[in-house]
Amino acid sequence: MSSTDDDLEQQFSALFGDDVKPLRGKGANHIAKPAELTPGVLARRKAAEEENDPESNFLDAVSSIAQVDPYEFLEFVRPGVQHGVYRNLRMGKYEIHSQLDLHRHTVEQARIALFQFVDECQKHGVRCALVTHGKGAGLAQPARLKSCVNHWLRQFDQVLAFHTAQKQHGGTGSTYVLIKKNNAARQKTTETLDQARRLKG
Repeated sequence: MSSTDDDLEQQFSALFGDDVKPLRGKGANHIAKPAELTPGVLARRKAAEEENDPESNFLDAVSSIAQVDPYEFLEFVRPGVQHGVYRNLRMGKYEIHSQLDLHRHTVEQARIALFQFVDECQKHGVRCALVTHGKGAGLAQPARLKSCVNHWLRQFDQVLAFHTAQKQHGGTGSTYVLIKKNNAARQKTTETLDQARRLKG
């Protein structure tokens, strides 16, 4: 250290005390400004916490789930769903916009994955999804994941209907799921219908 540097350090100590040291190097160290806690940031943080919190997942534990046959057809439809809509779902006539493959998942992994999948499907306006769970034929506990999916899908308010898939989409090892429209999709449908009425008028 040069005599000039030594003099400067003594002057600094005289002003601020020996416990405070001047910064070394060129320029001041940058201290990052904390992220502003906007409503969007808080909402994302809450969603992330809930996603990692098993208590936020309302799907039943496997102990309360009745087993189905590996080759059984799964079917469920809520009151109010039009017969033609359900028929088209059963026949595989709707375009599949999202898929979830549960092969090699444990039951708990499948429970978490399905919970997040259905929620994301509705958020992104997915109307028809495909869940592949396998049949589990020949296993010690056959159709375990299939039984869970059959039970769990009924617990979602977002799920209007589901049915075993056609052969080209996995047959009895997969299930079509019809998801309720989100608010944005409903608004778009309303606007389309209003526009069609105006054109007819």
